[in-house]
Amino acid sequence: MKVYITRHGTTEWNIKRILQGWGDSNLTEDGIMRAIKLGEKLQNVKFDMIYSSPQNRALETAKLIRGNRNIKIETTVNIRELGFGIWEGMCIDDIANKYPEEFSIYNNDPVRFVPMKGESYEELFKRINIFIDEIKSKKYENILVVTHGVTIKALIANIKGLPLEEFSKLPVYTGTALNIVELKEDKMEFIVENDVSHLDIQEFDLYRW
Repeated sequence: MKVYITRHGTTEWNIKRILQGWGDSNLTEDGIMRAIKLGEKLQNVKFDMIYSSPQNRALETAKLIRGNRNIKIETTVNIRELGFGIWEGMCIDDIANKYPEEFSIYNNDPVRFVPMKGESYEELFKRINIFIDEIKSKKYENILVVTHGVTIKALIANIKGLPLEEFSKLPVYTGTALNIVELKEDKMEFIVENDVSHLDIQEFDLYRW
């Protein structure tokens, strides 16, 4: 089985550097374009299933990648974004200024991070583990997973066997960056990471929030 993993396209809040979490904002024209281009890149891949976060920005990206192909999209809360609690809807700079200690822990000490009225990294890891176990039980040849920046970091950590202590070292990939994982005899390994060859982007275009 090959598992194609990507992040949703650029959103309005990405551009404004607003933290989304379980909140949502619409795809921008750039975000729509990215999803369409990834769909074109993957048009010859015969997907058995598309798994998407239920959040609109991911689900709309999944539909754009699918295009007019007859592929089922199944949503699951296990791959929704990390819940940031009261930070959701706030600008990143405002969070850093208003909650400097907590924001530093979020960026640098994932073991201690517990957002106010939100979700810990440990809770995120638990639901990602459930999702990974689920797809390992399937007999598909190719599946597509459309999810979120921090959630993809958790997927990478799970697949590479990295502990939570190393989570902060992982990057957040830009919208529709493509990762491909191969599953053989219950072992998963990356064969493609952070592929943006379908996009014409410069460093300043890499929206990471």
